[in-house]
Amino acid sequence: MLPLAAALFALLFVGVPIGVALAGSTALMVLFDDFLSFSTLFEAFFIFLGKYTLIAIPFFIYAGFLMEATGLVRGLFNFADALIGWLPGGFAYATLLSAVLFGAISGSSTAMAAAMSVIAYPEMVKRGYPKWMAAGVIASAGGIALLIPPSITLILFGVITEISIVDLFFAGVVPGIMLAISDAVIIITVSIFVVRLPAGTFELRKVRTAFLEALPALLMPVIVLGGLYGGLFTPTEAGAAAACYALAYGALFKGKPFLTRLMDVTRRTMNLTAVVFFLLGCVGVFQFFLANMGWPQEIAAWAGSLGLSRLAFLFALMASLLALSMWLTGVAILVLTVPIYFPVALSLGVDPVHLGILTALCIEIGSVIPPVGLNLFAVSGVTKLPVTQVIRGSFPFCISDTVVLIIVLLFPFLALWLPGQLITSHF
Repeated sequence: MLPLAAALFALLFVGVPIGVALAGSTALMVLFDDFLSFSTLFEAFFIFLGKYTLIAIPFFIYAGFLMEATGLVRGLFNFADALIGWLPGGFAYATLLSAVLFGAISGSSTAMAAAMSVIAYPEMVKRGYPKWMAAGVIASAGGIALLIPPSITLILFGVITEISIVDLFFAGVVPGIMLAISDAVIIITVSIFVVRLPAGTFELRKVRTAFLEALPALLMPVIVLGGLYGGLFTPTEAGAAAACYALAYGALFKGKPFLTRLMDVTRRTMNLTAVVFFLLGCVGVFQFFLANMGWPQEIAAWAGSLGLSRLAFLFALMASLLALSMWLTGVAILVLTVPIYFPVALSLGVDPVHLGILTALCIEIGSVIPPVGLNLFAVSGVTKLPVTQVIRGSFPFCISDTVVLIIVLLFPFLALWLPGQLITSHF
């Protein structure tokens, strides 16, 4: 194990991409193991990518980009604004609600943050919100997409660990709502006691008009998630349904302006999918080598000999994942650490679905932790605001999200209740 670890960290230290570091360090082990060959590693790469569930990832990515191109995201936002934008700090609540709705379709945190930076940030500044607060709300709201199903993070966790993705989706609902509520509490506090934003006026006619405009977008999560939880769709088919719905809407109602953007949207989807799939293939190689050497079992046995309780292990693991999020992206953390800590957690009696939600929560918090937090740079890049200002605005939300993480860690039923209802309804 020492040569592998040394090679892996040496490659990461010199700045080699995480996927290349995983596959490259494993390939070096061929020199030390007579039973391994390069052809075996290539087979492991493609066998891992051959999993049917992985097809859901490009579909949901495509659906998110298509929603942006068709204006469906803006429709969601306008409806949320009409519904609750008149409250003190209501425009920030509208951004938060839009993040929840968009997260229920695309599952992409960074895509959510970038889209809301274009739509919500200029309007928030125009309405008197400090730039740092506007940017912080958007960066933090984007992270909710990592918990609200269909979450790409949860899909990846399910593929790597081979546990039910539908169970993970169900388990993410309550913690995702808790994140939204905790962020709303921060918005209320800042709006009333720090920024002192005035209240607006509620207009029922405006709500009715905005609702009709947003109806096509609101129907998408109903169709996709209703089909998924009703047993009509697998996660992969749900992703295909989301992409087809957005594609059909754009072609029928947006016409030529949408079709001229279609190639660019498709290219962006292919680029992002290629990056994710290359990482996953390298994970397959890494996992194959670990399993071949029997190291996960050895690590689990070693961890068991330490006498750690389940709770102590989870606290230590969450602290480690949050520390790693300062230097690695969420996908990198997943592919690098899950194959190692997952068997250890199972040996200590940790529920795998609960563990998946805790991991996603850590990655959600990590999306706004410098210096690598992707949402910070997505918002900064679109708004041209210094990253330090985005960090200032997102810091209170980071604290509240950490509180949610601790609560879900201490009370697993918050994540496991809905999956339990799913199992009960099937028997």
